[in-house]
Amino acid sequence: MSRPASGNDEILKRAREAIATAQSVEQLRQAQAVVLPLDYSMSLTDTAQVIGVSHGWVCQLRRRFMRGQIAGASDAPLPGGRKRQNMSVEDEREFLAPFFEQAATGGVLVVGQIKAALDKRLGRDVALASAYNLLHRHGWRKLAPDKHHPQSDPVAQQEWKKNSPKHLQQSAKTGGKAKKSS
Repeated sequence: MSRPASGNDEILKRAREAIATAQSVEQLRQAQAVVLPLDYSMSLTDTAQVIGVSHGWVCQLRRRFMRGQIAGASDAPLPGGRKRQNMSVEDEREFLAPFFEQAATGGVLVVGQIKAALDKRLGRDVALASAYNLLHRHGWRKLAPDKHHPQSDPVAQQEWKKNSPKHLQQSAKTGGKAKKSS
């Protein structure tokens, strides 16, 4: 036989009020996870069946309610996230801005340089993967180089093709090797 659900009259009163004022399904389920075992002596497994969640989730909902963490509340911390972050997302954006500006004008993002700047900013060494993760969080991905140089001039290239001697054009087509005539 399992032990009876824990809780006192104050918690039960708060849970009943939460049922009456619930603004979302999550809040209603959380309050029901407290009320049903205490008012109706239901086991947590039966409570889970009634409210449509797993036994373990009923336990989580009850514990969070007793700690004052109301489901769906905007100020309640959610599980997961960046608990050991080096910088906030805004600081990261500010840190990466000069590198992205340089890349936008035809420069290349060199991860080694970003890692060195990150080490200097944080005052300690970080793994190279930290620099890659930082870039990934802000939408950077490793791209193959373009077929054309960003500072190339297509008009000048066409002019050169039209006005250059035939033997230079042939050499450019064959990769620098001139054909032998027989």
